Amino acid sequence: MSVIKPIDTAEQISDIAFAFMGSKALFSALHVGLFTALADDGLTIEDVAKETDLDVDRALTLTTALMSLGLVVQEGDIYRNSPAAESFLVNGRKYDFGDYLRLQIDKQMYPFMTQLEGALTGTLDPEQVSSYSEWFSDPNEARLYSESQHSGSLGPGRSLSKMIDLSEAHSLLDVGGGTGAFSISLCKAYPELQSTVLDFPNVVDVGREFVKKAGLSDRIRFTAGNALDTEWPQEKDIILMSYLFSGVPGDAIPGLVRRAMETLNPGGLFVVHDFMVDENRTGPKLAALWQLQHTAFNPQAESLTGQKVKDLLDAAGFVDIQVSEMIPKMTTVVYGRKPAA
Repeated sequence: MSVIKPIDTAEQISDIAFAFMGSKALFSALHVGLFTALADDGLTIEDVAKETDLDVDRALTLTTALMSLGLVVQEGDIYRNSPAAESFLVNGRKYDFGDYLRLQIDKQMYPFMTQLEGALTGTLDPEQVSSYSEWFSDPNEARLYSESQHSGSLGPGRSLSKMIDLSEAHSLLDVGGGTGAFSISLCKAYPELQSTVLDFPNVVDVGREFVKKAGLSDRIRFTAGNALDTEWPQEKDIILMSYLFSGVPGDAIPGLVRRAMETLNPGGLFVVHDFMVDENRTGPKLAALWQLQHTAFNPQAESLTGQKVKDLLDAAGFVDIQVSEMIPKMTTVVYGRKPAA
């Protein structure tokens, strides 16, 4: 459970208010390829400017901001990545999620925050209230979101494969599964597992490309449709919903849980992965902020806790329900079994 000490200085308030400057510094550095340029041996500021196609003074201003954030360090006249930037922000590294940050967060999610006040007060222009269904009807938006989300979901998928023993399962329904990143990770970990991914048509088109690249087209299939009103494939051993609850109106969530119960084989496993805050609602900070972000374009989104989701599963008849942290200080997994026949 998070324990947050209340802030008591003007400096702390300023840190919160000016946090957007730090995030834009990070995004800008990713867009110009700065962390990739600094990989391994580092560079002088003149070489940073050449590699990123920036004016030297602007390169120095950006690099200085990154040093103040702890993302870049200086050794003599050489600038280097911090250990975290070297591991997670260099293009092509195993755990790189830079594209997720610069494309989805900066290009798509960040602009939505400008309409948060209207969403909270109910004064948002109806044309600005959106849904993933409407948003992803645009092939370009669907591709941008899906390609960036893919890189951010492979790691959690690997973590899930280690957290829950799926060795006895043969069929997975990945509801709202996007490009199939979780399915790819799970199928790689469990050779007997086959998956069906249900998501919007334009997302499915992108997903098939990733699955083919992973060499899993014979084990991962796609069904195009909206999870809220499309008929689901039946008799599955596992149903996974990752980030689905946070992307739909809150009043739709109980129905999704009931449909999972109806669709699973006896003894089947239902897994929910999403942004969930602690019962005392003091954190985790990243989960709380993600929930707020979703409200900016989906005012009916619900702020969930692990206990709330656990109660929903219990009410639907699931047993042996567990609650575990997935992405540290950000996401939670709740899972339970349908009673055996």
